[in-house]
Amino acid sequence: MNKKLVMTLSGQDRVGLVEHITKRILDYHGNVEESCMSRLGGEFAVLMLISVPEDKFTGLQDGLSSLKDEGFKLSTSSTDAGTGTKYSGWVPYQIEVNGADHEGIVHTITEKLAEKNVNIENMGTRTVKAPMSGIPLFMMKGTILVPPEIHYHKLQKEFRQIGDDLNVDVEIEPYKN
Repeated sequence: MNKKLVMTLSGQDRVGLVEHITKRILDYHGNVEESCMSRLGGEFAVLMLISVPEDKFTGLQDGLSSLKDEGFKLSTSSTDAGTGTKYSGWVPYQIEVNGADHEGIVHTITEKLAEKNVNIENMGTRTVKAPMSGIPLFMMKGTILVPPEIHYHKLQKEFRQIGDDLNVDVEIEPYKN
């Protein structure tokens, strides 16, 4: 029987960091089931869902804890199989936002999603410079779960209007693997 562990780690970026972390996980016969990793400024941030045999669980937690001695910020917590039944019947969509960067985009979009009781499954944002002008451009992509009583076309129309108000493009499309 396997147990599951969520690990968050951040620290100074360096070559070989992911190999170093995953070697520690493998030492305890752990498996990375899901992960999200990114360099943010000079820091590297890791979020992982790890499964490990029950008899290795405490050892893995201790093994990962030793990463703190190397200067990393670390948090681990035991988790269960998930909340799939909680969102049974909910519809997955992809959301994408693009436009000139300015304050409040993430807050406004997520505030409106919360008001509609929409769950964010994953979301990533970034800014890049426009090729010719160098103006900061904002990009956001994510997957959302929408309650079945919310109609797709109405949701799409409302978020396009929110995008117009923010002066960004907001697209909500059916989820594609």
